[in-house]
Amino acid sequence: MSTAKRPNIVLIMNDDMGFSDIGCYGGEVHTPNLDRLAAGGLRLTQFYNTARCCPTRASILTGLHPHQTGVGHMMSDWDLDGYRGDLNDRCVTIAEVLGDAGYATYMSGKWHVSRHSGPDDAKHSWPRQRGFGRYYGIIAGAANYFAPKTLTRENNPVELPAGDYYLTDAISDQASRYIAQHRASEPDTPFFAYVAYTAPHWPLHALPEDMERCRGRFDAGWDVLRQERLERMVDMGLIDPRWRLTDRDPTQLPWEEAGDKEWQRRRMEVYAAQIDSMDQGIGRIVQALEQTGQLHNTLIIFLADNGGCAEELQPRFGQSRQSSAIRQDQTRDGQPVTFGNLPELMPGGEATYQSYGIPWANVSNTPFRLYKHWVHEGGIATPLIAHWPDEVQARGELRHQPAQLPDIMATFIEVAGATYPDERNGKPILPLEGYSMAPIFEDKPTSREALYWEHEGNCALRMGQWKLVKRYPGNWELYDMEADRTEMHDLAANEPDRVGELADMWQGWAERCDVAPWEKANPRLRDRPDDLIKARGM
Repeated sequence: MSTAKRPNIVLIMNDDMGFSDIGCYGGEVHTPNLDRLAAGGLRLTQFYNTARCCPTRASILTGLHPHQTGVGHMMSDWDLDGYRGDLNDRCVTIAEVLGDAGYATYMSGKWHVSRHSGPDDAKHSWPRQRGFGRYYGIIAGAANYFAPKTLTRENNPVELPAGDYYLTDAISDQASRYIAQHRASEPDTPFFAYVAYTAPHWPLHALPEDMERCRGRFDAGWDVLRQERLERMVDMGLIDPRWRLTDRDPTQLPWEEAGDKEWQRRRMEVYAAQIDSMDQGIGRIVQALEQTGQLHNTLIIFLADNGGCAEELQPRFGQSRQSSAIRQDQTRDGQPVTFGNLPELMPGGEATYQSYGIPWANVSNTPFRLYKHWVHEGGIATPLIAHWPDEVQARGELRHQPAQLPDIMATFIEVAGATYPDERNGKPILPLEGYSMAPIFEDKPTSREALYWEHEGNCALRMGQWKLVKRYPGNWELYDMEADRTEMHDLAANEPDRVGELADMWQGWAERCDVAPWEKANPRLRDRPDDLIKARGM
């Protein structure tokens, strides 16, 4: 791969989207701009995230496993090195490494790797302090799309502008402006831009025109749509025809028996509209690259931070079911926001705060098992699109080699001709965990031995065709990922020696990477009786 002219790099990540939602991965959601990038580049079929937003963001930014960065869970300090809820000083970010190599660095969107999110809080783990020359977005997590909290420019809180505001559009438009401004002011300097959308994470907030475009698209219901997606994915070559479609979630009724169908359809329509809006914004980012003559020498990577999210937001009420919902927040014009999945209240507007729930997450993750939080394939499999016309000659091709988040940093370092440091600010930095994906771009094998995961006690290791996985607090399961990537046939009982060998490998990784047993890591489970620990989970 040539390094004669260093490329610009644009990393785009969205939030809580399943493997099969976008059009080029088999979904019904209208994503012409992502589809265009896929047609002009590559799609990876076996790229993996960490199953949760904060750990994924920490891992992708640093090239380490999340616990090594201090973000083994979410944004709370649990008094263990792997669970500080804050990027530590043993890691470096992509922005820091590329900035040291002469790149300009920009970020637009969701940060969510600092437990300090208030305007007067410590800022050592904020974007500007971790290598980004410019920043606009939200420091914390899920937010009202029409009036987000922790909205920040550089290090300062931002007042919402007068008139209409929609966070997805603001993230896209700021990224586009960075690209145009950079070309005008520093035409000979390469840049790195990290675009981190909150879409389509709940709440289900979308613009009316986007919702209208999605109306009727999901009328057939979750059972029919899962089967249709699978057939398209097989036709596209994304899914091996030997892999069976997983069973529908047993806690949910078949579509024919489900109630509140108008509300159920609307939930998925709003979710799809959020993705549609993001895709439109990605189109504007690509247009900014085209208009400034930079598209062909820009490496664009798109992926999701975890699988589809099955969280059902419960209504919050006063003393009785008839009482009004708690005033969780207010709209910009002072109206109360009703929090929770209430079938009598159609989602989409600012006065609602809902999620799309279990059965639609089951559709998003077609054909895989489980969801965000879990490290079965439904929680960790993400679409990944790579587009770089000057260097990646393939057009519309698939790559089936497994890879995971730390590989993003390794890839960017290689293509940028940068150097991963041994120390920063006088402190030692942990060695890079990732492997460059440059060989994958050329359809060559990589040298990785295994991939590893842990989140909330859910654990997994993949080595070659074998995946060892467990759902806390259950036992290890073993799957042949060549014959059965949908994890339908547990081979653990037939392969005890293989299970033991892989489990020992996983334990060695966990000890090296500051992964604690979940009952010892989580303060709510510490010193509790075993029966209470075992009762945890779905």
